[in-house]
Amino acid sequence: MTRETLAVGSYGERLAVAHLVDQGMVILARNWRCPLGEIDIIARDGRVLVFCEVKTRRGLWCGAPAEAITAAKATRLRRLAARWLAASGTRVPEVRFDIVSVLPQRRGAARVEHLRDAF
Repeated sequence: MTRETLAVGSYGERLAVAHLVDQGMVILARNWRCPLGEIDIIARDGRVLVFCEVKTRRGLWCGAPAEAITAAKATRLRRLAARWLAASGTRVPEVRFDIVSVLPQRRGAARVEHLRDAF
């Protein structure tokens, strides 16, 4: 990845965290990694544990950011979530998988879309 791509992704994750906190969620972890990959954000929404994938794109020429979550990516994120739960020893009544799409604008605030229970 280029520096520019990394910077755009980092910007998107910062906006996603701010959005989730504004929605009343508590951030438990960011960029959790294991040999299988990475979970962007792990948060608590009341009694629900939320595993959140953040997708940031600079334009729509490749489709909306959330369209980058393929079935294979969703399966991998579910495996990662199981790993995190096992490693942390956390027990919760409910788990949810969300997507936060970030689309920076040429002028003004970026568009942030939060898709709850996305997959």
